[in-house]
Formats: sequence, C-alpha cells, structure tokens
Amino acid sequence: MSEQDFRALYERHVGHVVTGNMKAALADMVPENLSTVFDGVTVPRGAVNGFEIKDVRADGDKQIGETVYDTPDGVIGLRSIWELHDGVWKAAALENFPAAGGPA
Repeated sequence: MSEQDFRALYERHVGHVVTGNMKAALADMVPENLSTVFDGVTVPRGAVNGFEIKDVRADGDKQIGETVYDTPDGVIGLRSIWELHDGVWKAAALENFPAAGGPA
C-alpha cells in the first residue's frame, strides 16, 4: 500500500471517529489489542467539534497517523500506530501527544 493509499485509509478512520461511528473505528483496530489499547489514553468519546490531521507517515514497517480533535471536554492529540495484519493495515496502538491550541 502506498503512502497515499494509507492516508486515504487513515482519513476514513478519522472520519469514523469524528462522526461517532465507533463500530467502524474499532473495526480498523487490531482485535487482539482492543482490551488494552485504550488504557491510559484520552480519546474522543462522543461529539467532535473539529479536527485536524497533523501528520501521516511511514515509520519503518509501521504507519503513523496524528490528529488533533476538538471535543467538548477539551483538545485531544491522538497518535495511532498502524501495523500490517494479514495484508490489512490495522491500528495496533494509541498514544496522546501535546496538542496546544487545537485545530486551526
């Protein structure tokens, strides 16, 4: 999958988060990791007022997506680390990053 193809996949995933389609967002994640992937990570849980994709990049054999979400509870910087599983890119890990100011 090219970087452009991954970007399209990541943008679709972010769209699921923004619209609150958690079933579709979770379907993009590694099933075995779902029990722990959210531990200690702040994620949008409901309405999203705005968002800005900050970065999409390859990092070795992984793909990284970073988005800042503006939610009623505050601004959230969320990084997802994607791995190839059976030929399909899936989000395997989540972590927060500083998101001063939020979406432009």
